[in-house]
Amino acid sequence: MVEAFKKLVRDQLEAALSTLAHCVNRCPHEEWDSRFLDEVFCQSAFHAVFYADYYLGKDPASLRDQDFHRAGASVFRDYEELEDRKPALLYDRDFILAYIAHCRAKIQTALAAEDEESLNGPTGFGRLSSCHTRAELYLNNTRHVQHHAAQLSMRLAIAGGDFVPWVGSGWREA
Repeated sequence: MVEAFKKLVRDQLEAALSTLAHCVNRCPHEEWDSRFLDEVFCQSAFHAVFYADYYLGKDPASLRDQDFHRAGASVFRDYEELEDRKPALLYDRDFILAYIAHCRAKIQTALAAEDEESLNGPTGFGRLSSCHTRAELYLNNTRHVQHHAAQLSMRLAIAGGDFVPWVGSGWREA
């Protein structure tokens, strides 16, 4: 049952990240840094992938210790995403796509380390009181990416772009 759960999470989180990548790839240049309602496209995309990465970790401290974060220190700067304030920084499309690729690889590593006991254990993230187990944290993480990908998809449609296709577990945006 644990392996079936891990495959389900892997497939669904991959589909959510593929949907997000599709939106990032299709965003017109003039929309990338522009504000719509209260969101800037690149900030919303970065937020979605940042928290996917964050919650794929074992705990909050593990985030900054990753090679990807050390190599991208100039992009992560002060980790404004962890602050209780509106984001101010803007993000490069290629960096966000590389970050999505980083998270895809991290899904494999994170799930490989899980077993029945760890999935039924605490999340490692005390501030996330809505999730009681790591298994639930994986589902919440997937829903969060899907939520933002749907918002970005709607924004692209309003801007006159194509609708984002339904993304299943086997579909992958480059």
